[in-house]
Amino acid sequence: MSRRPDIENALKQVSSRYELVHAAVRRTLQLLQEGDDFFIRGERELIKKTFQSIEDIAEGKVKVVKKD
Repeated sequence: MSRRPDIENALKQVSSRYELVHAAVRRTLQLLQEGDDFFIRGERELIKKTFQSIEDIAEGKVKVVKKD
């Protein structure tokens, strides 16, 4: 069975689901600039960069800043 991203903790880092979507898109684009592949090699599996971007937000590895 595959894992699911930690949406609940990611939502605690932002003010709304819409902000989470925009932050995840920006983070995914950053990850894609680091390499052309859509996957990151995890400990035991391949992880989609979209999944990893939500995990990064949930774990506080990236800071979500609103643009005014």
